[in-house]
Amino acid sequence: MTNSTHTAVSPSPFWQYWRGLAGWNFYFLAKFALLWAGYLNFHALQNLVFMAFLLLPIPNRKLHTWRHWIAIPIGIALFWHDTWLPGPESIMNQGSQLAGFSMNYIIDLVTRFINWQMVGLFFVLLVAWLFLTQWIRVTLFVVGIMVWLNLITVVGPSFSLFPGGQQTNTVTTTGATAAATVATANAKPVVGDIPAQTAPPTSANLNAWLSSFYAAEEKRKTTFPSALPADAQPFELLVINICSLSWDDIEAAGLMQHPLWSHFDIVFKHFNSATSYSGPAAIRLLRASCGQPSHTNLYSPAGRQCYLFDNLAALGFKEQLMLGHNGVFGDFLKELRNYGDMQAPLMDQKGLPVNLLGFDGSPVYDDLALLNRWVEGEAKENGARTATFVNILPLHDGNHFAGQSKTADYKVRAQKLFDELDTFFTELEKSGRKVMVVIAPEHGGALKGDKMQVSGLRDIPSPNITNVPAAIKFFGMKAPHQGPALEIDQPSSYLAISELVSRAVDGKMFTEDSVDWEKYTSALPQTAPVSENSNAVVIQYQGKPYVRLNGGDWVPYPE
Repeated sequence: MTNSTHTAVSPSPFWQYWRGLAGWNFYFLAKFALLWAGYLNFHALQNLVFMAFLLLPIPNRKLHTWRHWIAIPIGIALFWHDTWLPGPESIMNQGSQLAGFSMNYIIDLVTRFINWQMVGLFFVLLVAWLFLTQWIRVTLFVVGIMVWLNLITVVGPSFSLFPGGQQTNTVTTTGATAAATVATANAKPVVGDIPAQTAPPTSANLNAWLSSFYAAEEKRKTTFPSALPADAQPFELLVINICSLSWDDIEAAGLMQHPLWSHFDIVFKHFNSATSYSGPAAIRLLRASCGQPSHTNLYSPAGRQCYLFDNLAALGFKEQLMLGHNGVFGDFLKELRNYGDMQAPLMDQKGLPVNLLGFDGSPVYDDLALLNRWVEGEAKENGARTATFVNILPLHDGNHFAGQSKTADYKVRAQKLFDELDTFFTELEKSGRKVMVVIAPEHGGALKGDKMQVSGLRDIPSPNITNVPAAIKFFGMKAPHQGPALEIDQPSSYLAISELVSRAVDGKMFTEDSVDWEKYTSALPQTAPVSENSNAVVIQYQGKPYVRLNGGDWVPYPE
């Protein structure tokens, strides 16, 4: 009988199955590069968890391979989550509108996301990574950077991560108790109608301040007279709501010195449109007589005293509505009626020349022809009081000339619009008609774009998009304003426009021998720059912009 010796095979130690991050090293290196340049809203903890999932040793090589395949959609979703791109909720909310875009416009939007300089830098990074992996264990450095990013998120950055001294995109939260240091709606000090901003800019404090802002705004309204005096003078109010025009756009287009600006009596230098989409902007303007509501409350009934045109109708002004488009896209006309209480019939558009085609292929009517039709209609009113709301969109992204698929150059369209408004104003001055014109753009066109959004994308209402050139001009005055326009430098919004309308509603300014313009524009209501869409809020706090996406934490807006 032969004795045999059996040697037991011991399983390999667990540590022998650490295989590193392999190709995922480049994934994280690319994120670190984008974070350093300020292009990411980086979520350090989620990325650390994802890295741990990729590193966890799995002895079975087949399972290890399957893990990499499973990680691909997770990695893509996390990368998207780390960018400033619209989230799934925003895309779903805008889905019906996206369906109305022409294919050429969709292709145009997609190509804007391709930054060829960034593509070149990523190619260099890829080659550098492939080269260095021959001698260096890159995973060790990638893990070290990730751990460090999580540490500075918890304890705060000990030094700047970004070039130029920009701070990390993380707002350190200190718990709910910190919110108590923020002024409430009834607390002091409140500077110029704006709740105090004395607390540190933590997420808890910014949430509390925003709540105090909305609480304060709920109490504010314009007081219109219950009736006009017997010696009130009839005049015409024309409110022109222009899509896609901000101070930033005007500067980018090189039109700051256009003769149009010499016409105005009053110009707002810091007027906040409070949103970056057309429907909400028009509703806010129509509800100008009350303080600024949240985006959600825009779609709930408001008190009768909030509707600017209803207040005017109660004083004998005839309401009128004109559009430079069909009002179908985004249910724009429907929203004016349902949430802005603009029930006036749409003025006739038949025979108006078509200047452009919209991004959805719909007609965009010539603005001067539209305004001249208003003049023709006013001639039939025999000097009666009228209040007209006009919405035009020649500057909207994606508008193109007939027979062309490419978006028309913004400067060409803006030059034409400004020239036509200049001509219209010149003719009004010659006519002697008593008219108060209010220019109130909806929002900017995001002509330049920034680190958060490419040119034309307005999902996040950034300061450059919402700071718009609101302005006022009086025609037919006995004592017209002389010299350059009065500039309103304080932070303002729609309530200031409503206040100026209420101060002029008796029309006596048109016939007075002299007008005290300083008194007319003094003590206007100030409004903190708070802008909001359905999934994004941007505020100015202690002189710096902060953004909150989808109800998450606040982060500094990358500038």
